Amino acid sequence: MPSADRFSAADHVHMARALQLAAHGLFTASPNPRVGCVIVRDGHVVGEGWHARAGTPHAEIHALQAAGDAARGATVYVTLEPCSHHGRTPPCAEALIQAGVARVVAAMNDPNPLVAGGGVAMLTLAGIHTDVGLMEAGARALNPGFVSRMLRQRPWVRLKTAATLDGKTALADGQSQWITGAAARADVQALRARACAILTGSGTVLADNPRMNVRDFDIGRQPLRVVVDSGLRTPADAAILPALIACHRADPDLRAALEQAGAEVVALPGTDDRVDLAALLALLAQRGVNELHVEAGAVLNGALLAAGLVDEWVAYLAPLAVGDNARGLFARPPLATLADAARFKLVEVRQIGDDLRLTLLPT
Repeated sequence: MPSADRFSAADHVHMARALQLAAHGLFTASPNPRVGCVIVRDGHVVGEGWHARAGTPHAEIHALQAAGDAARGATVYVTLEPCSHHGRTPPCAEALIQAGVARVVAAMNDPNPLVAGGGVAMLTLAGIHTDVGLMEAGARALNPGFVSRMLRQRPWVRLKTAATLDGKTALADGQSQWITGAAARADVQALRARACAILTGSGTVLADNPRMNVRDFDIGRQPLRVVVDSGLRTPADAAILPALIACHRADPDLRAALEQAGAEVVALPGTDDRVDLAALLALLAQRGVNELHVEAGAVLNGALLAAGLVDEWVAYLAPLAVGDNARGLFARPPLATLADAARFKLVEVRQIGDDLRLTLLPT
């Protein structure tokens, strides 16, 4: 793999553009990765493309179609190693070979075991010069869920919370509408829109009867809605249905009522009558879920945190203080020392309307 200084300034410019194009598929490409492609010949961009939706042509194909004959002898910048296997579409590596390109620069190798270097090998065997690793961090940042699903066999778990400055999510009686302002709630819609699935708990369903859908973006799909409900307490007329409901033991009568209402009920192993959350994540990965967006109460939040299953925490903070008898963010057993606390690294702070949005990663 070449070192960073082997890439020219022009290489960086064109790969940056490919990353911009890849972001066009942020809400629509799943379960496939978000990929962008730029084709350059004699210093001029002759073709561009991005992957919009699973089952449609990949970024390289769109760029090749735009370039036409100008692709011969050109350099191709693509944010992910071209695929080398037959899936819903033919291999992009073969298309690049047939087009007669001279060089391919990929931001990162494909973590998919079906590719995993196979695309680069196919191109190299055909005499095409390949470079991998230019602006890799940017490419990975666009596809945390795809990388997680391929390498860890579970989705990227993004936990969203909304709280007052003193860390409360609701009053003691459950009132929570609205802690954050309209701008923050609209921002959350974008997080939902990029996710493959939205996860909540039965406590939230019973307390708020949420829909947990995408309302402000026309993305041509709705994320899969998932409810952790160990005892099948979800009502058959809940607004979140149809949804996948993960339980510990499936009472036949309750299961039948929910399935008649459009739910899919899945019984998963667990302890203390609780769903095994790691098993649930593995199941979702098998179903193509890359990014899992979590909007839940303190019990499920705490369980995910305790199990080490939170990959990213997006915390909205409103300039309010409601007192210590209000409801908190995470239900956890008392800690013996501060050394036992879950620790995060703050990676971004942004003001959204009157509220703050903090993005944190576990350390």
